[in-house]
Amino acid sequence: MRRPITSALPDRRAVLAGGAAMGLAACGGSEPRVDDEGRVRIRFATDWRAQAEHGGFYQALASGAYARRGLNVQIVQGGPGVNVPQLLAAGAVELGMGSNSFIPMNLVAEGAPVKAVAAFFQKDPQVLIAHPDPALNGIADLAGRPFLLAAASRDAFWVWLKAKYGFTDEQVRTYTFNPAPFLADPRAVQQGYLTSEPYTIEKEAGFAPRVFLLADEGYPSYACMVLAPTPFARDNAASLRAFLAASAEGWRDYMQGDATAADALIRKDNPEMTQDVLDQARAKLRENAVVSGGDAALYGLGAMTADRWRDFYQVASEAGVYPPGLNWRDAFTTQYLPGRG
Repeated sequence: MRRPITSALPDRRAVLAGGAAMGLAACGGSEPRVDDEGRVRIRFATDWRAQAEHGGFYQALASGAYARRGLNVQIVQGGPGVNVPQLLAAGAVELGMGSNSFIPMNLVAEGAPVKAVAAFFQKDPQVLIAHPDPALNGIADLAGRPFLLAAASRDAFWVWLKAKYGFTDEQVRTYTFNPAPFLADPRAVQQGYLTSEPYTIEKEAGFAPRVFLLADEGYPSYACMVLAPTPFARDNAASLRAFLAASAEGWRDYMQGDATAADALIRKDNPEMTQDVLDQARAKLRENAVVSGGDAALYGLGAMTADRWRDFYQVASEAGVYPPGLNWRDAFTTQYLPGRG
């Protein structure tokens, strides 16, 4: 029996896509904070409540990968109303997570001294969700259909969709994070996340929706990025390199090894999370090579390339999101990744 879905939590990527912080421009130097055992303290803010999309960081914490490198890492859980760039600006955390490439690029546009220093998702897990229909073979087949999008998404991945497929703003309907309008209209298309909404819809609505991963059709955004204020990176280069090396180890083991300890920490931080949701999310990340594909397959986990950042900036700037001449290279650096620098 199909049960209607009446509510859903806000999608963190839509909430945070435009969240920049002007206060970062005033940040100065940053001396390392050390605990009683001489380990450098690092507070790392995630982009939402604990879940499988943060699994590699929790794995590194659970396995001792951070501690073995002389770090005392605290994962600061995100949630509604939490703005990672603002936490960085206030000095409330040393490092933060960026959900998509718009976040560091927005910071560049505002002149804030913060960069993406790693991207542990080579594919942005943003998806479009449609009702089962054998005529739908790709995103192009969604032409003329109504799209349920959050306000922030219209200035994010919708820009790319319009440029690539010729979709128009007339197709957009407001997405209120309640899937009921989607379920009521068999032609509707809803935004979602690969590891979240498709599973919820299938489990609670009783059918397997058609799911289109934007990254598989060329969407160039990275995700699950580590953001570092330039002063912190400059004054704590060794600790930052250690954090990224341990995180890469954590993501490798979370994807390929025993995730039991990491999942236990996730459920402790977020009691609403269930093991079945964690299991299916981890499986989808693995099946779609979200962590290990793309640049990571060539250069190692967390890798980024100038080509990808240039492609992202070109699409966004041509759509008027960023001004011509913006120095897009200021959005990232690879010098702290394992094997670099």
